[in-house]
Amino acid sequence: MKRIAVIGAGAWGTALALHAARTGAEVHLWARNPGAQLANGAMPRLSAFPLPAIIKVTDEFLPQADMTLVAVPMKHLASVLGQLETTSPLVLCCKGVKPDSLHFPLDILAAIKPGQRGAVLSGPNFAHEVAAGLPAAAVIAAREDGLARSLADRLGTPAFRLYDSTDTIGVQLGGAAKNVIAIAAGVTIGAGLGENARAALVTRGLAEISRLALALGGEAATVSGLSGMGDLLLTCTGTSSRNFRVGRALGEGLLPAEAEAAAGGVAEGVATSQALTELARRSQVSVPVMDAVAALVTGRVILKDVIEQLLARPLGPEIKISDAFSR
Repeated sequence: MKRIAVIGAGAWGTALALHAARTGAEVHLWARNPGAQLANGAMPRLSAFPLPAIIKVTDEFLPQADMTLVAVPMKHLASVLGQLETTSPLVLCCKGVKPDSLHFPLDILAAIKPGQRGAVLSGPNFAHEVAAGLPAAAVIAAREDGLARSLADRLGTPAFRLYDSTDTIGVQLGGAAKNVIAIAAGVTIGAGLGENARAALVTRGLAEISRLALALGGEAATVSGLSGMGDLLLTCTGTSSRNFRVGRALGEGLLPAEAEAAAGGVAEGVATSQALTELARRSQVSVPVMDAVAALVTGRVILKDVIEQLLARPLGPEIKISDAFSR
């Protein structure tokens, strides 16, 4: 029987553990507090989904497994990786950019564990739907030739379709940037600007992601896939997205700290907005929507001024992404 370790017993980690159990694997779910299980055997963040007996909740890392899924928030990734002692491939399931180093998840892995085989999993997935076994799809990306496909074959099921990619930059950027654009999308709805405004903003946000992906060495085709446009569509339209809820609260007039509290849980787009705008600045890529989010969530500008600045931007032809990074 194959063994799959899942690090992190939040909503996403628990959902992945439930999915892994459906592949017939013996699953070890690492939690800081294994005793936090509810009376029905479910984890607090997904209380409606009792864990089957094949999932063992533990506070010990599993040294030998067919693969290890790391599903912890970006801010804890480096610390957790530093504690892990395993030879199994690591599938990083968090999305974002480390604000101080501007590192993506695989960069953090390479810095802490040189030579460790690693991949990232990303796509349009809400945890509660994956936990319920509803149809979904995602992409696993790895630099090592053949690794992503091997992992996808072992983890995928007919209901959770896993595609493979070698464009780790595009996949990681898409997963990080969609959270920033989702905050902007939430602002448009919270401020009563309408569905037309949201659609226009999301489309322009996708153009920003594409420009930045190309500048960083990613592929434009990846941005139109599951980890790019797919995840962006879900996060910008689904009310289950914490990033969207933060934006909506900001649009309704809440202060940044109040908006985060109202959203409940970690909204990765808040910190990621600062990191991506700095990456864009260094790469000389124009990202006005991301810039606006970064300024708004830090309280540097008020909502009225952000809206006026975006609407006052000069118009021009809708040029091809490859024609220029600076537009």
